[in-house]
Amino acid sequence: MPIAVPLSSYEHVPETKAALDWADLPTIDLSLYDSDRAALAATLIDAVRTKGFFYVTGFGIPQATVDRQFALGQQFYALPLDEKLKYVPDLDNGEYNGYRPAGRRVLANGVRDRTEVYNIPKYQVPQEFPDAIAANLDEIRDFQKLLHDRVLDPLLTLIAEALELPSDYLTNIHQYDVRTEDHLRYMLYSRYTPEEQARLLAGDGLYSQGHTDLGSITLLFRQPVAALQIKDHATGEWKWAKPLDASLTVNTCDALSFLTGNYVKSTVHRVHLPPPDQRDVDRLGLLYFARPHNDVVLSTVPSPRLQREGYTQNEFERGGVQVPTMGEFTQKKQTWQQKKSEAFRFRDGEEIVPGFKGQYHD
Repeated sequence: MPIAVPLSSYEHVPETKAALDWADLPTIDLSLYDSDRAALAATLIDAVRTKGFFYVTGFGIPQATVDRQFALGQQFYALPLDEKLKYVPDLDNGEYNGYRPAGRRVLANGVRDRTEVYNIPKYQVPQEFPDAIAANLDEIRDFQKLLHDRVLDPLLTLIAEALELPSDYLTNIHQYDVRTEDHLRYMLYSRYTPEEQARLLAGDGLYSQGHTDLGSITLLFRQPVAALQIKDHATGEWKWAKPLDASLTVNTCDALSFLTGNYVKSTVHRVHLPPPDQRDVDRLGLLYFARPHNDVVLSTVPSPRLQREGYTQNEFERGGVQVPTMGEFTQKKQTWQQKKSEAFRFRDGEEIVPGFKGQYHD
């Protein structure tokens, strides 16, 4: 039985003082969920149609609870590399729960990435853990359940109601106690050397190319290191995501776009080198990725609103090809994303499943 090791406290780095072109994102205050649900649903459906990203506040999880997760991530990444490498899954064949080391992707001008990922699935998925995580696993599971109860279920209910579906339509295919590909992620972007920074900036300046996430909804806890950029649906312009106190930054993803006949957009985003006053710090991220049950076929849902507005087929249905299940799509896209890159923009434009290509977005 692993023995719990006391966690060091986690201190967030100061925010940038740079004058950046910040995205103007709407806020969904879940403290109003019981008193002003119709207005929240209207704001949310507009947000996911026009912006794709939005803030969530008022979700009732104390900052101290969130900071414990940041501290656990910090403790994991402090482990020796040899220890972390014991937990690498078969990345080239689409497995992703566990540790992904840095250096698997080629960035601009041949720079290798310095991004490490550690994914922890829900309790139904078997996984081996280092002692630092195993000793705190009950706390991690409780945190995952809190995210479902206090954030994901309310958001999915609001989206269902905005689409004029039964309130529980989407929560019924995103149940915490059913095996899905949901996972909590600790993600570390380590600082680059000045020489590597210069090479990146001589190219596109990116840690991560423009992309979409493959599930339903992604939750990102407040991140003070400015790096996330969002592509505006309407203008095509890239804007920086500003950290907002006591918030989540949330985006909609591929599966929700498929389920809504592309009415809800899968949001394009990327990660840029931080502004000069933050380039000498590491960026630790805390995220949660939500996905429908593995056996859910990703066909357009029978929404009266979608039918009225003409969104009755997604790209698979329009193309007359077999619509994948969530489990099938996850395995295929994860394989495309995680194969070790041999060149910049490796495998861009490759068909992932019939009717859908993997691509990087400018």
